[in-house]
Order: sequence, then C-alpha cells, then structure tokens
Amino acid sequence: MLNISQKTINSKISCNSVGLHSGANVVMTLAPADINSGIVFRRIDVEVGKNEIKASYNNVVATNLGTTLANEFGVRVATIEHLMAAIWGCGIDNLIVELNAEEVPIMDGSSAPFVFLIECAGINMQVESRRFIEVTKKIRVEDGDKFIELTPAKEFSLDLHIDFNHKHIANQKFDYHTSLSSFKNDISRARTFCFQSEIEQMHKLGLAKGGSLKNAIVVGDEGIVNEDGLRYADEFVRHKTLDFLGDMYLAGHYIIGHFSASKAGHGINNKMLHEIFANQEAWRLV
Repeated sequence: MLNISQKTINSKISCNSVGLHSGANVVMTLAPADINSGIVFRRIDVEVGKNEIKASYNNVVATNLGTTLANEFGVRVATIEHLMAAIWGCGIDNLIVELNAEEVPIMDGSSAPFVFLIECAGINMQVESRRFIEVTKKIRVEDGDKFIELTPAKEFSLDLHIDFNHKHIANQKFDYHTSLSSFKNDISRARTFCFQSEIEQMHKLGLAKGGSLKNAIVVGDEGIVNEDGLRYADEFVRHKTLDFLGDMYLAGHYIIGHFSASKAGHGINNKMLHEIFANQEAWRLV
C-alpha cells in the first residue's frame, strides 16, 4: 500500500454550476500540478500573488454549513468538502483548482460529478512516492456529545454515527474500510441535505441561495421532498461520511488509521486535524 506513486491529472478539465450558498454561477477548472505541491485553490478573479490558497487544515476559517479556507490576504474559497472528498477518493495528491468565484460549484450536491471530471481528465502517475500519515497512538477530541477518536490501524477505516431528532433520519451508522469499500460506488453519490423547516432561516442569513431539489435532499415533515427519493437507503450518513473524508484530506496526506466518529461535522473535523498535528508523537510521515 505504501509504495505507490503520487498522482495528478493528465489534462485540464472544466465545469460550471451554482454556488450552494452564494447562488452565483461558478466556473471551475482542474489542472495538473507538480509533485509535492498538494492541492491548491487558485482564484482567477483575484490578482496574481494573492490568489492562491493551500488546501490545509491550518487555512480553515469557517465551518458553518461547509468548510471555508482563506489565505493570509483574506482571499477565501468556500464549500470545498465535496470536491476534496472526490480528490481523496480518486487518490489525487497534487492538483490546482481554479475558480472564478469564492465558492466551489455545488453540482448535484454530491462528489460524483467531481469523480467523473477527474476520471475524464485521466490520472497521471508521478515519479515520486506518495507520503502517508501513519497513526501510532490514540487521539481523541470531543465537543459536547460529539466525538472523534483515531487509533492505529493497518489501513484507513472509519465508522461514523449520526443522530438527528427527525423521524426520517434518526440514527444511522456507516462503516468505511479502504479494502472493502468503494468511494465511487458507496460514497460519492450521496448528496447534501437540509430540513424544509430551516430553509427560510438559511435564506435570511444569506445562505443556501443556490440550493434546490437538483442539488440537495430536502427533508420535510412528511418525508423526502425530492420526487426521485434517495440514492441510498442511508444516504444521510453516507453524505456525512463524504464530508468527513473531504475535511480529513486537509491533513495534506492520506491518513493510515481507524477513525470512530459520532455526530461529526465540519467544526469538530477541523478540531481533530489540529489535535493530530499538535500531538507529533502520535503519528509519523511514511
């Protein structure tokens, strides 16, 4: 598993869609990147020299209804988690993400369109070996009734539990194991979701301006509002798993270890990454 090459994409590829929260039309282009450069967001609507933001846990500045990054100049890029999950799932180490606006396009609310883009661009094996964060000691963070625990393991695995006070979601659990699970088949198509009762309040806060039944599951008092229903019976917990994977890839490297998480969200996900890097005796780069 460890002796594998870094990867980027073969050629540039573009897409466009609305921003989930901004409602603005966004054009995004994925481009190949050099070895050891990681994932870099580049705002082409911002002057050169101030327009690049490294996809790093250290650059997270907001976690309300999505993960937002910013650089030292205050230039931001929002709602990155679905794209980051697709990049993780496709095994991409180095990539430039060009945007003409502040928010990654929402597409259909899942990672599947981004996986499709990466596959269409083609994957390029690079000359240098991939580096991994291997966990050697237990790390745990808590936030009220939420927790994430990370323990040593031979591969990446995750068991994630959600508990919503709503009869159409309630308690759900999903286990993801690198050797047994397929990101593309088991996770990538799971869409973001919201409650119909919260939409008006989100609009008052200037959020979800681009949200629609085309890019989110809407849960009403009587059930799922979307005519086509769910893509997976447990799509809600699978999407939370997708979010988790995208947020964790802000570590800058693939993590080898077992995560156990309950009621995880963008805030505690980022708290976990800070805890990992604050405990340098609990992991090593291999």
